[in-house]
Amino acid sequence: MSVVYIIHTISGQLDIWKMIEFNNVSKTYDSVKALIDITFKIEKGEMAFIMGPSGAGKSTLLKLLYLSDKADIGSVSIAGFNIATLKETSYAYLRRNIGFVFQDFKLLKNKSVYDNIALTLRIRGVMERDIKEKVYSALKMVNLRHKIDSHPLTLSGGEQQRVTIARALVGEPTVMLADEPTGNLDVGNETSIMNIFKDINAKGTTILVATHNVNLVKGTGKRALYLDNGRLVKQESI
Repeated sequence: MSVVYIIHTISGQLDIWKMIEFNNVSKTYDSVKALIDITFKIEKGEMAFIMGPSGAGKSTLLKLLYLSDKADIGSVSIAGFNIATLKETSYAYLRRNIGFVFQDFKLLKNKSVYDNIALTLRIRGVMERDIKEKVYSALKMVNLRHKIDSHPLTLSGGEQQRVTIARALVGEPTVMLADEPTGNLDVGNETSIMNIFKDINAKGTTILVATHNVNLVKGTGKRALYLDNGRLVKQESI
């Protein structure tokens, strides 16, 4: 049975209770140990945070989840699919259920907000009338419908990050990953972005956010997993 068939026969999306699972995962780059014996689980519908200073291993952990790299030791699973045993030809199907929010936005500067968000759906062959509906819905979620024809360089940093979230959201992902999504923003925009993530999570999307900003997470009641020099040193509700 192919991966794409499995994905589309489980209510149209991946639907396993343990949405993210690391078992004794280690990763080394040129003798530098980025991750060391990491084990944890993120439940379906959970919103959690990967905490730690720069160089702790947060970005490496997200790369393994987004299938842009592989673990040297141990297993990484998303919705029951073990990435180590998944054929690379099936990566695209799994990525369709994963939204990724980058710290530095990675928006196409010569394209409008609409076209930046629509690009992923066009690549998938979605019909233009359906793309329009989905883009409008995603922009409504991040309160940017009025910027639909604008270009990235005319937007503030907070607005650009909201476009990035809308782009990750438009494909209706089961899992959303965010790497320091408020790292370049002021306090007011940090709060706005976090509220958007909470709203998305409330609709059922599993969210994992990597951040070094303790103040951003404090008081959320969500689970925080702390990395230090590549090791998972503790977990707690914060």
